[in-house]
Amino acid sequence: MSSRYAVALGLLTGLVTALVAGALVVALGPEVPLVLPPPTPTVVVPNPGAPSATLGPAAPPPSATPGTTATPASSAPPSSPGPAGLHIGSPAPPLVVPQLAGGTIELGRLRGHPVWIEFMATWCPSCRDEFPFMSGFAARYAEAGLVVIAIDVREDVGTVAAFANLTGATFPIGLDVDGAAARAWRVAGLPSHVFVDAQGVVREVIVGGIGPDVMATRLSVIMPGVTVRP
Repeated sequence: MSSRYAVALGLLTGLVTALVAGALVVALGPEVPLVLPPPTPTVVVPNPGAPSATLGPAAPPPSATPGTTATPASSAPPSSPGPAGLHIGSPAPPLVVPQLAGGTIELGRLRGHPVWIEFMATWCPSCRDEFPFMSGFAARYAEAGLVVIAIDVREDVGTVAAFANLTGATFPIGLDVDGAAARAWRVAGLPSHVFVDAQGVVREVIVGGIGPDVMATRLSVIMPGVTVRP
């Protein structure tokens, strides 16, 4: 009985085990494969300093202030300030200075004559170059009433006399020893050329060296009706 009992017990144990395993398979169902989410894409942050591939519209150029109009320098109206501070179209300031050769240069006594005045100094290279041309214009247009004057600023008599001999100047040279005349005429630099018509009105002002072509053009302004050639 004992052996048969042992066999029966073994068979019963196996059956229970089989039943339990079957029940688990039914309860759990077949194995479900693991599905992983797709990998997170790598985000590449562009270099902030790199230029953009797409540019917006270019900023418009700055515009002039509404209601204003640019006026060329050459179209300055009468009585406008010249480069030397003089007013073009206004009467020339008084000018009375001692003359190198003796006597006095007084602009007021030259009314009725077109006058070309150059404020200069002997250390000025362009002044040295201009003097021979100025002598030539003074001689050629003396009959037309032209008077050419040079005003030396802040130099002694001996220095100016030597310069006049060196350049062969044939026109009057005034001495502005203390610079008072240059200040009164608001001279901005040396040389400064001032062209005054026969009525004593300032018509042209040029700061800096000029050549014979410019000289002739400016002299034509104060000598209307006269053909002035370089």
